[in-house]
Amino acid sequence: MYTVLPLTAALVGIVSAAPAGSKRDFSPDNVYYPLSNGFPNPNPAAVQKIQMDADGPLSNAPPPDKGPSADGITSLKLVAFNELFEVAYFNELIYNVTEKVPGYDLGYGHEYVIDALRAITAQEQLHALNANGGLKRAKVDQIEPCKYSFPVTDFQSAISLAATFTDIVLGTLQDVIQVFAKNGDDGLARGTASSLGNEGEQEGFFRLVQKKRPSAKPFLTAGVRDFAFTAVQGFTIPGSCPNIDTIPLKTFKPLTVESKDIKAETQALHFSFAKEHAGTEDWASLSVVFINGQTVPIVKSLDKVKVEGDTVHFEAGFPFDEFVMNGLTIAAVTKGSGPFPNAPAVAKEAIFGPGLIEIE
Repeated sequence: MYTVLPLTAALVGIVSAAPAGSKRDFSPDNVYYPLSNGFPNPNPAAVQKIQMDADGPLSNAPPPDKGPSADGITSLKLVAFNELFEVAYFNELIYNVTEKVPGYDLGYGHEYVIDALRAITAQEQLHALNANGGLKRAKVDQIEPCKYSFPVTDFQSAISLAATFTDIVLGTLQDVIQVFAKNGDDGLARGTASSLGNEGEQEGFFRLVQKKRPSAKPFLTAGVRDFAFTAVQGFTIPGSCPNIDTIPLKTFKPLTVESKDIKAETQALHFSFAKEHAGTEDWASLSVVFINGQTVPIVKSLDKVKVEGDTVHFEAGFPFDEFVMNGLTIAAVTKGSGPFPNAPAVAKEAIFGPGLIEIE
């Protein structure tokens, strides 16, 4: 089984999960907030109800002795930005399944799926409240929600997409914890690792629903905050995010994975990007880099380059068999060929990305 999702700005403007009539009922003009419980600013009674639905409360442990570093604040902002997107996504999915809109009538297992999704949505609300609460304690403006658009049309495509962005989260939280460690924000590491485990449990559910093994790899693919920041923006309506400019992370130019029906085998994959954003026409000076698992990033040349108007088409060798590249692979086009010892080094030199490839 496979999924290929470029998750770039090209997704903006595509209709959301529900048909037009249902979408207007649920989220007029792509506005998802506030929810009926007041989220993202629920009152104490609403928070108590969210905690009951989530099967657990926010931590009541005292905050760290010292406030987060500047880089720690950036990580909290990214987490809040992502969680607000996820809550909107899962709330629309619950609506579609509950109302049994075309493509979302599951028949057998319907109530179990709704129950699971409601718990997941409540858990994501707590993740968002936790991140924004950390910003509030640091006397920093909390991240506000955007308008969103989701490029799915039925339950299976919605679950497939949920699995992919959860894979991104699982990699990104690795990076967040690493950044906490580097900057002395150890007081934030344990809670973040706890939420990472929760996201892994959610991913197991998404994979089972797709009839996949519940675990994809022994060591999940490493992520980088900048790649996640770019990916989530693929679901936002441009200009609709009130304070996204306060998140000091990079936004890459779109990299499109043109190959479809990707099999679990070594092969050449097809990609494209906009020529105007490359900053060069010396295609040999660019590289395609694949990030998969915890191996050193794999660097490949751009092969069979063909320019059509403003679009650059090319191939790159995908060495599946050599590196057993199951699960999520993050592709990027970089300046130069490295070497890149890790995912952050790739992000530092990346121009285009992330191209997201899921292989089972």
